[in-house]
Amino acid sequence: MSQRGQETVRPWHVPMTGRDPEEPYRSSTPLELLFDLCFVVAVAQAAGALHHDLVEGQILHGLLAFGFVFFAIWWPWMNFTWFASAYDTDDVAYRLLTFVQIAGVLVVTAGVPSAFESLDVRIFVTGYVIMRIGLVAQWLRAAREDPAGRPVALRFAAGIFVVQLLWVLRLALEGPLGIAAIIVIGLLDLAIPIWAERSGRPTPWHPEHIGERYGLFTIIVLGECVLATSGAVQLALAAGGLSVSLLAVALGGLILVFGLWWSYFKHPAGIDRSLSLRQAVTWGYSHYFVFGAIAALGAGLQVAVDATHQTVALPPAAVALTVAIPVLVYTLAMHRITGAWRYMTPFAVVGVVVVAIAAGAAWYGVPAAILSMALVLAGFVAWMVGQMDREDAADRRARIPEGTVPP
Repeated sequence: MSQRGQETVRPWHVPMTGRDPEEPYRSSTPLELLFDLCFVVAVAQAAGALHHDLVEGQILHGLLAFGFVFFAIWWPWMNFTWFASAYDTDDVAYRLLTFVQIAGVLVVTAGVPSAFESLDVRIFVTGYVIMRIGLVAQWLRAAREDPAGRPVALRFAAGIFVVQLLWVLRLALEGPLGIAAIIVIGLLDLAIPIWAERSGRPTPWHPEHIGERYGLFTIIVLGECVLATSGAVQLALAAGGLSVSLLAVALGGLILVFGLWWSYFKHPAGIDRSLSLRQAVTWGYSHYFVFGAIAALGAGLQVAVDATHQTVALPPAAVALTVAIPVLVYTLAMHRITGAWRYMTPFAVVGVVVVAIAAGAAWYGVPAAILSMALVLAGFVAWMVGQMDREDAADRRARIPEGTVPP
């Protein structure tokens, strides 16, 4: 029985003593789903701003701004998810502090345009700090009510609080020094869990719950990819009607989304309590590239749709690369998450082939390049699924005692 089940609780207050990591049937709560819903808007804003920069030919600015903005979206979501997996009491205080973090998400969303257009991050940082301070209060409550986890909880609270002060102080810096400060403070933010978890009993996160939460966020960014592409297709239809080029890009984009979904959910979640701190951190942090690549793919597909009916600032090869690079980043990140070293060569080959196809778009056009990349990815996913099924069947046969007739 979990610690929560052994204590007398009041409806408005449940002692935050840590959830049972072996709790059966642990799934996302309605509050977590509401939290995710607010991130849908933030991801859409970031992808839309990236699309605008790419269409205008501002590639470097768009990528750097998107990387920073998406970090400020993904990192609080990740911190909330792991904390909730360990300490979600779903009582009044927990809900109210989660509402504070949700309010911060909405402020961050409002600050995305100014962060992209003029690197004015005042609104953005304000929302980020609101999100993180809400989590500091949660960790302080955990430190007070869970003596066994107090050292870790206090380190989390102190580390997050200090880094938020640095984010506020960073607002006084501009130019290259301000950009350098963003990198340094971001790295400090990333180091907090590694530093905190080494100080005592690890937080009692639930592996199935974590796997489900990450899967749900993957669906969120895939959904944004579909929404962005369908919106771009509607605009293209209104501007020039249905064409073979538009149909090829739309079909290729749909196949890419299907392939990314299948390749992610074909694998087991890959997270369990037996992992070392380094392995768990690697698994969790690598998803920044998975989620970011899918969101960026939506922006790239929008650029490809735009190129079918209007003039864009990018040449055909660059337009195709706005789709190919996210696919390459996704495949490399998925390889890192699954740890399937036997698939290293196929993953690398797919990445190289996709980029090569995009590079040749000047000769055979962007629509043909998008569709070809999609078919390559679909073929790879089909091969990988078949290979994994054969390996699973071989493992099952190996576990059957000799002389036993399999059912």
